[in-house]
Amino acid sequence: MKRSEDRILTTHVGSLPRPPALGDLLVRQDRGETVDAAALAREAEAAVRRVVAKQIEAGVDVGNDGEQPRVGFSTYPARRMKGFGGESKRRLSRDQIEHPDYTARLARQRAGSARIGDAPQAVAEVAYTDLGEAIAECELFQRAMASGPSGFAESFMTAASPGVIATIMLDAYYGSHERYVRALAREMRKEYELIVARGFVLQLDCPDLAMSRHTGFQDLSEADFLKRAAFDAEALNHALGKIPPDRVRVHVCWGNYEGPHTHDIDLRKIVGIVFGVRAQGIALEAANPRHEHEWALWNEVKLPDDKLLLPGVIDTSTNYVEHPALVAQRIVRFARAVGRARVIANTDCGFGTAAGHGKLDPGVVYLKLSALVEGAALASKELWR
Repeated sequence: MKRSEDRILTTHVGSLPRPPALGDLLVRQDRGETVDAAALAREAEAAVRRVVAKQIEAGVDVGNDGEQPRVGFSTYPARRMKGFGGESKRRLSRDQIEHPDYTARLARQRAGSARIGDAPQAVAEVAYTDLGEAIAECELFQRAMASGPSGFAESFMTAASPGVIATIMLDAYYGSHERYVRALAREMRKEYELIVARGFVLQLDCPDLAMSRHTGFQDLSEADFLKRAAFDAEALNHALGKIPPDRVRVHVCWGNYEGPHTHDIDLRKIVGIVFGVRAQGIALEAANPRHEHEWALWNEVKLPDDKLLLPGVIDTSTNYVEHPALVAQRIVRFARAVGRARVIANTDCGFGTAAGHGKLDPGVVYLKLSALVEGAALASKELWR
């Protein structure tokens, strides 16, 4: 991974808003309807070209394909792997249970989107037998970068971690979390290795290390949850065994939704587990009202020498556009704590984590990315003056 040697580099977590036509096709396909494959391919190609151009126009240094061809950041493996079917019956998060009126409003917002709370489940042995769709996505992204203006300083591609797949697409076959996650790790490593072989930095999306404390494992004690999170990290490391850590970044979050978040586990309690993942880059929420205060932890906890920090300095759950001066202040805090070269300015989470669902206006999203870049420039002037 590149470091911020001369100035603060910028990136984002991965998903960007999809055009309505593409989102509609993906949602219909996700629901089992027959869609025109050629039309879906055309829409996906146009969307990837557009988001690549928009990122470059905004000045983003480390960009991706916006996850445009995928129905959701964590549920897309159901199309690429065998063994999934039926419907998961996920529990509501603790803050949703405590606030039913808020939960009803959230459900209305998500109406017409890809399956989130009722995604497919594991109904047989999971198997990644055909990498064709993953290969096609890599090639589409490469074509989009080759056909546009001068490209990114570095490019990345996201992939779901075994733990988050198990959190969102529940087990109805293996009988234990550990067996299920091990099987997912064994199969998903094929996609991870493909992404790196194609020249991209691999980003592993790992909300299971934080979010699942209040969304899936509410009944566990905190100590038992931490053991489960450590197991998920260990399984992920097994899947990353052949990949150099400096080609990997890991994203950890508490759920990309505007809600109470009153049961989010503290970063302090999970940071050691996150450090243990075989990834050079650590991307964390740090801009929203529930987690912005945790920047101070980095004055107490030493970032390991082989790690880079990708803190969120842009909130991804509201249509407020952050002032560049505020973005710069946030960046400088982290740079003072861990060293300027080891900070890459990031967003809290993705802007389009599931097709058909997006609270943020697409135009506002790119204004936020522009504010990220402007704020990084202001921070660089202060840090390198």
